[in-house]
Amino acid sequence: MQQGLIYLIGPSGNPNFGDEFIAASWLRHLATARPEAEVWLDCPNPGLAQVLFNGLHPNLRVTNTLWRLVQENAGRPVGEAAEIITSRITGFGSPYYDLGLLKLRDAESFHLLGGGYINDNWASHAGLVHALRAVRSLTGARLFATGQGLMPVISQGVPAPELFEDFDHVSARDDAGAEAYGVTRGLDDAFLGVTEEMSRNRFSDGLYVCIQSDTIDAERFDGAVDFARKAVEEAREQGRKVYYVEAIPGGDYAAYQRLADLIPEENFLSFMHVWIHGLPLSPHQTWVTSRFHLHLLGAAAGGRGIAVGMKKGYYDVAHRSVETLGSGWVLALEDETPSMPRERGQLANDLSVLVADKRAEAERLYPAPTPAASVPPAAARFLGGSIGGALRNKLAR
Repeated sequence: MQQGLIYLIGPSGNPNFGDEFIAASWLRHLATARPEAEVWLDCPNPGLAQVLFNGLHPNLRVTNTLWRLVQENAGRPVGEAAEIITSRITGFGSPYYDLGLLKLRDAESFHLLGGGYINDNWASHAGLVHALRAVRSLTGARLFATGQGLMPVISQGVPAPELFEDFDHVSARDDAGAEAYGVTRGLDDAFLGVTEEMSRNRFSDGLYVCIQSDTIDAERFDGAVDFARKAVEEAREQGRKVYYVEAIPGGDYAAYQRLADLIPEENFLSFMHVWIHGLPLSPHQTWVTSRFHLHLLGAAAGGRGIAVGMKKGYYDVAHRSVETLGSGWVLALEDETPSMPRERGQLANDLSVLVADKRAEAERLYPAPTPAASVPPAAARFLGGSIGGALRNKLAR
Protein backbone atom coordinates (compact mmCIF):
# COMPACT_ATOMS: atom_id res chain seq x y z
CA MET A 1 0.00 0.00 0.00
CA GLN A 2 1.33 3.42 -0.92
CA GLN A 3 2.39 5.33 2.17
CA GLY A 4 1.59 8.83 1.01
CA LEU A 5 0.15 11.64 3.03
CA ILE A 6 -3.23 11.49 4.77
CA TYR A 7 -5.60 14.28 3.75
CA LEU A 8 -8.43 15.24 6.10
CA ILE A 9 -11.27 17.63 5.23
CA GLY A 10 -13.57 19.24 7.79
CA PRO A 11 -15.24 22.54 8.74
CA SER A 12 -12.69 23.43 11.40
CA GLY A 13 -11.45 26.77 12.67
CA ASN A 14 -14.70 28.69 13.25
CA PRO A 15 -14.40 27.78 16.15
CA ASN A 16 -17.26 25.35 16.74
CA PHE A 17 -16.81 22.93 19.64
CA GLY A 18 -18.40 19.96 17.86
CA ASP A 19 -16.41 20.34 14.64
CA GLU A 20 -13.16 21.05 16.47
CA PHE A 21 -13.72 18.14 18.84
CA ILE A 22 -14.17 15.74 15.92
CA ALA A 23 -11.04 16.94 14.12
CA ALA A 24 -9.01 16.75 17.33
CA SER A 25 -10.26 13.21 17.95
CA TRP A 26 -9.09 12.03 14.53
CA LEU A 27 -5.73 13.76 14.89
CA ARG A 28 -5.15 12.10 18.26
CA HIS A 29 -6.10 8.74 16.76
CA LEU A 30 -3.71 9.23 13.84
CA ALA A 31 -0.94 10.31 16.20
CA THR A 32 -1.12 6.79 17.60
CA ALA A 33 -2.07 4.80 14.49
CA ARG A 34 0.06 6.68 11.93
CA PRO A 35 2.55 8.91 13.76
CA GLU A 36 4.99 8.80 10.84
CA ALA A 37 2.47 10.01 8.26
CA GLU A 38 2.28 13.51 6.92
CA VAL A 39 -1.25 14.67 7.78
CA TRP A 40 -2.93 17.58 6.03
CA LEU A 41 -6.14 19.16 7.32
CA ASP A 42 -8.10 21.18 4.77
CA CYS A 43 -10.54 23.53 6.50
CA PRO A 44 -12.13 26.98 6.06
CA ASN A 45 -9.98 28.77 8.66
CA PRO A 46 -6.51 27.20 8.70
CA GLY A 47 -4.90 29.90 10.84
CA LEU A 48 -7.09 29.32 13.88
CA ALA A 49 -7.18 25.58 13.22
CA GLN A 50 -3.38 25.49 13.40
CA VAL A 51 -3.58 26.99 16.88
CA LEU A 52 -6.45 24.76 18.03
CA PHE A 53 -4.75 21.53 16.96
CA ASN A 54 -1.14 22.42 17.62
CA GLY A 55 0.76 19.39 18.85
CA LEU A 56 -2.01 16.84 18.30
CA HIS A 57 -0.10 15.13 15.47
CA PRO A 58 3.66 15.44 14.96
CA ASN A 59 3.37 16.00 11.19
CA LEU A 60 0.24 18.13 10.91
CA ARG A 61 -0.10 20.68 8.12
CA VAL A 62 -3.17 22.89 7.70
CA THR A 63 -4.49 24.45 4.50
CA ASN A 64 -7.71 25.62 2.86
CA THR A 65 -7.14 24.58 -0.75
CA LEU A 66 -10.37 22.63 -1.27
CA TRP A 67 -12.53 24.82 0.98
CA ARG A 68 -11.36 27.95 -0.84
CA LEU A 69 -12.16 26.35 -4.19
CA VAL A 70 -15.62 25.34 -3.00
CA GLN A 71 -16.37 28.69 -1.36
CA GLU A 72 -15.24 30.58 -4.45
CA ASN A 73 -17.94 28.78 -6.43
CA ALA A 74 -20.62 28.71 -3.73
CA GLY A 75 -22.90 31.15 -5.57
CA ARG A 76 -23.20 28.93 -8.65
CA PRO A 77 -25.71 26.11 -9.20
CA VAL A 78 -24.38 22.89 -7.66
CA GLY A 79 -23.93 21.15 -11.02
CA GLU A 80 -22.08 24.07 -12.59
CA ALA A 81 -19.85 24.44 -9.53
CA ALA A 82 -19.02 20.72 -9.66
CA GLU A 83 -17.86 21.05 -13.27
CA ILE A 84 -15.64 24.04 -12.49
CA ILE A 85 -14.14 22.38 -9.41
CA THR A 86 -13.44 19.17 -11.33
CA SER A 87 -11.85 21.07 -14.19
CA ARG A 88 -9.64 23.08 -11.88
CA ILE A 89 -8.37 19.98 -10.05
CA THR A 90 -7.70 17.90 -13.16
CA GLY A 91 -6.35 20.64 -15.42
CA PHE A 92 -4.72 23.22 -13.17
CA GLY A 93 -4.74 26.73 -14.60
CA SER A 94 -4.33 29.18 -11.73
CA PRO A 95 -1.18 30.05 -9.76
CA TYR A 96 -3.47 30.79 -6.80
CA TYR A 97 -4.37 27.09 -6.63
CA ASP A 98 -1.91 24.98 -8.58
CA LEU A 99 0.67 24.21 -5.89
CA GLY A 100 -2.07 23.28 -3.41
CA LEU A 101 -3.79 21.15 -6.04
CA LEU A 102 -0.51 19.44 -6.86
CA LYS A 103 -0.13 18.47 -3.20
CA LEU A 104 -3.44 16.61 -3.43
CA ARG A 105 -1.82 14.12 -5.78
CA ASP A 106 0.56 12.94 -3.06
CA ALA A 107 -2.28 11.73 -0.84
CA GLU A 108 -2.95 8.06 -0.27
CA SER A 109 -6.43 8.88 1.07
CA PHE A 110 -8.93 11.68 1.53
CA HIS A 111 -11.28 11.73 4.49
CA LEU A 112 -14.36 13.89 4.95
CA LEU A 113 -14.51 14.12 8.72
CA GLY A 114 -17.85 13.82 10.45
CA GLY A 115 -20.32 16.58 11.05
CA GLY A 116 -23.46 18.04 9.53
CA TYR A 117 -21.97 20.23 6.81
CA ILE A 118 -22.78 18.35 3.59
CA ASN A 119 -26.54 18.72 3.21
CA ASP A 120 -29.11 21.08 1.76
CA ASN A 121 -28.40 23.76 4.38
CA TRP A 122 -25.02 24.20 2.68
CA ALA A 123 -25.59 22.58 -0.71
CA SER A 124 -22.41 24.13 -2.11
CA HIS A 125 -20.39 21.85 0.18
CA ALA A 126 -21.22 19.00 -2.18
CA GLY A 127 -18.33 20.50 -4.12
CA LEU A 128 -16.00 18.88 -1.59
CA VAL A 129 -17.28 15.47 -2.65
CA HIS A 130 -16.88 16.29 -6.34
CA ALA A 131 -13.37 17.56 -5.67
CA LEU A 132 -12.34 14.29 -4.05
CA ARG A 133 -13.86 12.26 -6.86
CA ALA A 134 -11.83 14.34 -9.32
CA VAL A 135 -8.59 13.60 -7.47
CA ARG A 136 -9.44 9.90 -7.32
CA SER A 137 -9.88 9.83 -11.10
CA LEU A 138 -6.27 10.97 -11.40
CA THR A 139 -4.48 9.07 -8.65
CA GLY A 140 -6.74 6.27 -7.44
CA ALA A 141 -6.57 7.60 -3.87
CA ARG A 142 -8.99 6.07 -1.38
CA LEU A 143 -11.97 8.19 -0.34
CA PHE A 144 -13.62 8.09 3.09
CA ALA A 145 -16.47 9.92 4.77
CA THR A 146 -17.43 9.12 8.36
CA GLY A 147 -20.16 10.16 10.78
CA GLN A 148 -21.90 12.34 8.22
CA GLY A 149 -25.03 14.36 9.00
CA LEU A 150 -26.55 14.37 5.52
CA MET A 151 -30.05 15.62 6.22
CA PRO A 152 -31.81 17.49 4.73
CA VAL A 153 -30.97 15.87 1.38
CA ILE A 154 -29.21 18.10 -1.15
CA SER A 155 -31.90 19.01 -3.66
CA GLN A 156 -29.61 20.08 -6.54
CA GLY A 157 -27.02 18.26 -8.57
CA VAL A 158 -26.62 14.49 -8.72
CA PRO A 159 -29.21 12.26 -7.02
CA ALA A 160 -28.33 11.54 -3.40
CA PRO A 161 -27.54 7.81 -3.88
CA GLU A 162 -24.93 8.73 -6.52
CA LEU A 163 -23.05 11.42 -4.61
CA PHE A 164 -20.68 9.07 -2.79
CA GLU A 165 -20.63 6.26 -5.36
CA ASP A 166 -16.84 6.40 -5.89
CA PHE A 167 -16.03 6.35 -2.17
CA ASP A 168 -14.38 3.38 -0.48
CA HIS A 169 -16.17 3.95 2.83
CA VAL A 170 -19.07 6.17 3.91
CA SER A 171 -20.99 6.18 7.17
CA ALA A 172 -23.88 8.42 8.22
CA ARG A 173 -24.63 9.25 11.83
CA ASP A 174 -28.40 8.81 11.52
CA ASP A 175 -30.86 6.44 9.86
CA ALA A 176 -32.45 9.06 7.62
CA GLY A 177 -29.16 10.09 6.02
CA ALA A 178 -28.00 6.51 5.62
CA GLU A 179 -31.22 5.56 3.85
CA ALA A 180 -31.38 8.64 1.62
CA TYR A 181 -27.80 8.28 0.38
CA GLY A 182 -27.58 4.49 0.44
CA VAL A 183 -24.64 4.41 2.84
CA THR A 184 -23.81 2.63 6.08
CA ARG A 185 -25.51 3.70 9.31
CA GLY A 186 -22.65 4.41 11.66
CA LEU A 187 -21.90 6.62 14.65
CA ASP A 188 -21.04 10.25 15.03
CA ASP A 189 -17.28 10.79 14.97
CA ALA A 190 -17.39 12.29 18.47
CA PHE A 191 -17.48 8.74 19.82
CA LEU A 192 -13.84 8.44 18.76
CA GLY A 193 -12.80 10.92 21.46
CA VAL A 194 -15.53 10.85 24.09
CA THR A 195 -13.67 8.64 26.58
CA GLU A 196 -10.68 10.97 26.70
CA GLU A 197 -12.89 14.04 27.05
CA MET A 198 -14.77 12.57 30.00
CA SER A 199 -11.50 12.28 31.92
CA ARG A 200 -10.36 15.88 31.35
CA ASN A 201 -12.69 17.88 33.57
CA ARG A 202 -14.77 16.59 36.46
CA PHE A 203 -17.69 18.78 37.52
CA SER A 204 -20.26 17.95 40.16
CA ASP A 205 -23.97 18.58 40.31
CA GLY A 206 -25.34 21.52 38.38
CA LEU A 207 -27.48 22.64 35.46
CA TYR A 208 -25.63 23.38 32.22
CA VAL A 209 -27.28 25.53 29.55
CA CYS A 210 -26.45 26.31 25.93
CA ILE A 211 -28.92 27.83 23.47
CA GLN A 212 -27.69 28.81 20.03
CA SER A 213 -28.75 31.72 17.85
CA ASP A 214 -27.14 30.52 14.60
CA THR A 215 -28.48 27.96 12.07
CA ILE A 216 -32.00 28.11 13.47
CA ASP A 217 -35.59 28.62 12.45
CA ALA A 218 -35.98 32.27 13.44
CA GLU A 219 -39.16 31.76 15.43
CA ARG A 220 -37.47 29.22 17.71
CA PHE A 221 -35.00 31.47 19.52
CA ASP A 222 -37.29 33.40 21.86
CA GLY A 223 -39.20 30.29 22.90
CA ALA A 224 -36.00 28.34 23.51
CA VAL A 225 -34.56 31.09 25.72
CA ASP A 226 -37.81 31.35 27.67
CA PHE A 227 -37.78 27.59 28.21
CA ALA A 228 -34.15 27.71 29.40
CA ARG A 229 -34.99 30.58 31.76
CA LYS A 230 -37.67 28.52 33.48
CA ALA A 231 -35.22 25.63 33.90
CA VAL A 232 -32.60 27.97 35.36
CA GLU A 233 -35.09 29.51 37.78
CA GLU A 234 -36.17 26.08 38.97
CA ALA A 235 -32.56 24.96 39.48
CA ARG A 236 -31.78 28.09 41.49
CA GLU A 237 -34.84 27.53 43.67
CA GLN A 238 -33.46 24.06 44.39
CA GLY A 239 -30.14 25.57 45.43
CA ARG A 240 -28.25 24.15 42.45
CA LYS A 241 -25.48 25.89 40.59
CA VAL A 242 -26.14 26.92 36.99
CA TYR A 243 -23.51 27.22 34.27
CA TYR A 244 -23.68 28.46 30.69
CA VAL A 245 -21.50 26.63 28.13
CA GLU A 246 -20.38 28.42 24.97
CA ALA A 247 -19.89 26.02 22.04
CA ILE A 248 -19.65 28.70 19.34
CA PRO A 249 -18.45 32.19 20.32
CA GLY A 250 -21.05 34.73 19.32
CA GLY A 251 -23.59 32.17 18.23
CA ASP A 252 -24.18 31.10 21.82
CA TYR A 253 -23.63 34.43 23.52
CA ALA A 254 -26.95 36.03 22.54
CA ALA A 255 -28.88 33.61 24.74
CA TYR A 256 -26.45 34.06 27.61
CA GLN A 257 -27.04 37.82 27.51
CA ARG A 258 -30.74 37.11 27.99
CA LEU A 259 -29.97 34.88 30.98
CA ALA A 260 -27.10 36.80 32.55
CA ASP A 261 -29.31 38.13 35.34
CA LEU A 262 -29.64 34.52 36.53
CA ILE A 263 -26.22 33.07 35.61
CA PRO A 264 -23.22 34.96 37.04
CA GLU A 265 -20.32 35.78 34.76
CA GLU A 266 -17.98 33.44 36.63
CA ASN A 267 -20.29 30.57 35.63
CA PHE A 268 -20.02 31.41 31.94
CA LEU A 269 -17.75 28.74 30.44
CA SER A 270 -16.34 30.25 27.26
CA PHE A 271 -15.25 28.20 24.28
CA MET A 272 -11.64 28.94 25.17
CA HIS A 273 -12.15 27.72 28.72
CA VAL A 274 -13.81 24.51 27.50
CA TRP A 275 -11.15 23.90 24.86
CA ILE A 276 -8.28 24.32 27.31
CA HIS A 277 -9.77 22.64 30.39
CA GLY A 278 -12.28 20.22 28.87
CA LEU A 279 -16.05 20.09 28.64
CA PRO A 280 -17.62 19.73 32.11
CA LEU A 281 -19.05 16.21 32.12
CA SER A 282 -20.55 14.34 35.04
CA PRO A 283 -23.29 11.77 35.70
CA HIS A 284 -24.63 14.14 38.36
CA GLN A 285 -25.41 17.05 36.07
CA THR A 286 -28.43 18.10 34.01
CA TRP A 287 -28.52 19.93 30.69
CA VAL A 288 -30.77 22.18 28.64
CA THR A 289 -29.02 22.58 25.30
CA SER A 290 -29.67 22.97 21.62
CA ARG A 291 -26.14 21.92 20.67
CA PHE A 292 -26.08 18.39 19.31
CA HIS A 293 -22.62 17.43 20.55
CA LEU A 294 -23.35 18.68 24.05
CA HIS A 295 -26.34 16.32 24.01
CA LEU A 296 -24.15 13.43 22.83
CA LEU A 297 -21.29 14.01 25.26
CA GLY A 298 -23.47 14.95 28.21
CA ALA A 299 -25.56 11.80 27.80
CA ALA A 300 -22.44 9.67 27.28
CA ALA A 301 -21.23 10.82 30.69
CA GLY A 302 -24.55 9.83 32.25
CA GLY A 303 -26.01 13.31 32.54
CA ARG A 304 -29.73 13.88 32.21
CA GLY A 305 -31.05 16.54 29.91
CA ILE A 306 -33.45 18.20 27.53
CA ALA A 307 -32.38 18.67 23.92
CA VAL A 308 -33.93 21.76 22.33
CA GLY A 309 -34.48 21.55 18.57
CA MET A 310 -33.77 24.76 16.66
CA LYS A 311 -34.05 23.82 12.98
CA LYS A 312 -36.51 21.32 11.51
CA GLY A 313 -35.10 18.69 9.21
CA TYR A 314 -31.61 19.21 10.59
CA TYR A 315 -31.20 19.43 14.35
CA ASP A 316 -34.25 17.30 15.06
CA VAL A 317 -32.67 14.50 12.99
CA ALA A 318 -29.37 14.92 14.83
CA HIS A 319 -30.90 14.90 18.31
CA ARG A 320 -33.07 11.90 17.49
CA SER A 321 -29.96 9.96 16.43
CA VAL A 322 -28.61 10.29 20.00
CA GLU A 323 -32.03 9.57 21.50
CA THR A 324 -32.11 6.37 19.43
CA LEU A 325 -28.82 5.32 21.00
CA GLY A 326 -30.41 5.63 24.43
CA SER A 327 -29.46 9.08 25.65
CA GLY A 328 -32.54 9.12 27.86
CA TRP A 329 -32.94 12.84 27.18
CA VAL A 330 -36.31 14.31 26.27
CA LEU A 331 -36.61 16.36 23.09
CA ALA A 332 -38.22 19.78 22.86
CA LEU A 333 -38.39 20.13 19.10
CA GLU A 334 -41.38 22.44 18.75
CA ASP A 335 -43.13 24.37 21.50
CA GLU A 336 -43.07 21.51 24.00
CA THR A 337 -42.03 22.25 27.57
CA PRO A 338 -41.03 18.83 28.89
CA SER A 339 -39.77 18.13 32.38
CA MET A 340 -36.25 16.95 33.12
CA PRO A 341 -36.05 13.14 32.95
CA ARG A 342 -35.60 11.45 36.30
CA GLU A 343 -33.34 8.61 35.14
CA ARG A 344 -30.25 8.61 32.98
CA GLY A 345 -30.35 6.77 29.67
CA GLN A 346 -28.81 3.53 28.53
CA LEU A 347 -26.21 5.25 26.36
CA ALA A 348 -23.84 5.74 29.29
CA ASN A 349 -24.00 2.01 30.08
CA ASP A 350 -23.41 1.10 26.42
CA LEU A 351 -20.66 3.65 25.88
CA SER A 352 -17.76 1.20 25.87
CA VAL A 353 -19.41 -0.81 23.09
CA LEU A 354 -20.14 2.29 21.01
CA VAL A 355 -16.60 3.61 21.44
CA ALA A 356 -15.20 0.21 20.43
CA ASP A 357 -17.36 0.24 17.30
CA LYS A 358 -16.11 3.69 16.33
CA ARG A 359 -12.50 2.81 16.97
CA ALA A 360 -12.90 -0.32 14.88
CA GLU A 361 -14.10 1.86 12.00
CA ALA A 362 -11.07 4.11 12.43
CA GLU A 363 -8.72 1.14 12.46
CA ARG A 364 -10.23 -0.19 9.23
CA LEU A 365 -9.55 3.11 7.52
CA TYR A 366 -6.05 3.55 8.94
CA PRO A 367 -4.51 0.13 9.60
CA ALA A 368 -0.97 -0.02 10.83
CA PRO A 369 1.35 0.32 7.80
CA THR A 370 3.08 -2.78 6.51
CA PRO A 371 6.59 -2.84 5.00
CA ALA A 372 6.39 -2.42 1.26
CA ALA A 373 8.47 -1.29 -1.65
CA SER A 374 8.69 2.45 -1.95
CA VAL A 375 6.14 3.91 -4.33
CA PRO A 376 6.79 7.32 -5.87
CA PRO A 377 4.33 10.00 -4.77
CA ALA A 378 1.52 10.59 -7.23
CA ALA A 379 2.69 14.16 -7.79
CA ALA A 380 6.12 12.94 -8.90
CA ARG A 381 4.54 10.61 -11.45
CA PHE A 382 2.44 13.41 -12.87
CA LEU A 383 5.34 15.84 -13.16
CA GLY A 384 6.79 13.53 -15.79
CA GLY A 385 3.68 13.65 -17.97
CA SER A 386 1.82 16.20 -19.99
CA ILE A 387 -0.03 17.65 -17.02
CA GLY A 388 3.24 18.11 -15.18
CA GLY A 389 4.76 19.78 -18.21
CA ALA A 390 1.81 22.12 -18.49
CA LEU A 391 2.07 22.98 -14.80
CA ARG A 392 5.80 23.68 -15.10
CA ASN A 393 5.09 25.99 -17.99
CA LYS A 394 2.41 27.84 -16.02
CA LEU A 395 4.61 28.22 -12.95
CA ALA A 396 7.51 29.47 -15.08
CA ARG A 397 5.51 32.43 -16.38
